[in-house]
Amino acid sequence: MRLMVYSHDSFGLGNIRRILAICKHLLATIPELSILIISGSPMIHSFRLPQRLDYIKLPCLGRDRLGKLAAKYLTTDVAETVRLRSNLIKTAVVNFQPDLLLVDKKPYGLLGELKETLEYLKTILPETKLALLLRDILDSPEVTIKDWQEQGYDRAVQHYYDRVLIVGMPEIFDPIKEYQFPQIVSEKVRFCGYIRKQPAFKSSQQVRQELQIGTEEKLVLVTPGGGEDGYCLVKTYLDSLELLQNGYKVKSLIISGPEMPESERKILLEMTKNYPGAIAKEFTEDLMSYMAASDLVISMGGYNTITEILSLSKKAVVVPRIQPVSEQLIRANKMSELGLFVTIHPRELTSKNLFRAISQQLNSNNLVSPLLLSINLNGLTYIAEEIYQLLFTKNKLSTICNYQKNFYELSLAV
Repeated sequence: MRLMVYSHDSFGLGNIRRILAICKHLLATIPELSILIISGSPMIHSFRLPQRLDYIKLPCLGRDRLGKLAAKYLTTDVAETVRLRSNLIKTAVVNFQPDLLLVDKKPYGLLGELKETLEYLKTILPETKLALLLRDILDSPEVTIKDWQEQGYDRAVQHYYDRVLIVGMPEIFDPIKEYQFPQIVSEKVRFCGYIRKQPAFKSSQQVRQELQIGTEEKLVLVTPGGGEDGYCLVKTYLDSLELLQNGYKVKSLIISGPEMPESERKILLEMTKNYPGAIAKEFTEDLMSYMAASDLVISMGGYNTITEILSLSKKAVVVPRIQPVSEQLIRANKMSELGLFVTIHPRELTSKNLFRAISQQLNSNNLVSPLLLSINLNGLTYIAEEIYQLLFTKNKLSTICNYQKNFYELSLAV
């Protein structure tokens, strides 16, 4: 069976990391499955890819901090780049002939680049199943409702898609209600829960030995995700070390992210040299190992980072991104209200405020919020069940169609 996954990835690492986690689980669950990923992520080559999974890299469309799109590396304009990407996607579908297409976030793709492919599947390969994967929170209700109406996403789901898989819990945020999904969309929704991250590659003891963390020292991990807009968070943390050093034995591991501008990375690297207990890395594929070994995580509020924190039951201080979308802010506030971690609004991010939040977390005796036990982190299992059902239905229909075709040809021969 063949699964194709579309992930446009215009900003950060979150989408591709989530997609790869889903794909690896599907491959482990469905032995006869092959997966082809179509992605614009500039970092997909940096991840370990299992057998039966390959990818086609689309030309990158980058999004700046205000949300404006542009070709990331080519000198082509946006329209040319989208046209090229659209043709590559359709060509891949024509040749790969997937049993199922899993689309991440945007029903028509980035800037509508999936429209021709969706129509091709509808008319030429109608047996191919389609599933839309949505995060729990897309943006504020006002922005999302307007966007879905203007882009005609409700019609797209109604016309093309068999399932809408939401990786979240309605008890925390209900997109059906908040985004006013019509009944035809709501009927296709399946809430899968959050995605529990896979175990770390290294033990906590190995990591702490590698970083030379003493038995009485606390390890603070600072991670702004992809890092494109993480400079302020990391700089404020480094500024807060002046205060932390007076009362705590702290070692700091700062993973700036591969998409942080080089000029900003150099400034932070120079600042880090002033603190013997601070270590700076640009990127690691094995973030879970370092997070598992840490005593506290300082991060932004992306879906992947938050689910990693929840998966490991880690104490955390979260400073969410507030533009160009308010997704992280909504998620951080909802979960902070449940006591799952501490949130600082970026407009209130100062070295003193961050120091107070860090001190509060390091001094806290509560290792795990009691509410964490009620958080559904079995998203991979539920997604696999839905994908399996769609694949099984598709192949069952194919068997019936082939039987009818063979019977008809046999009748003509007779």
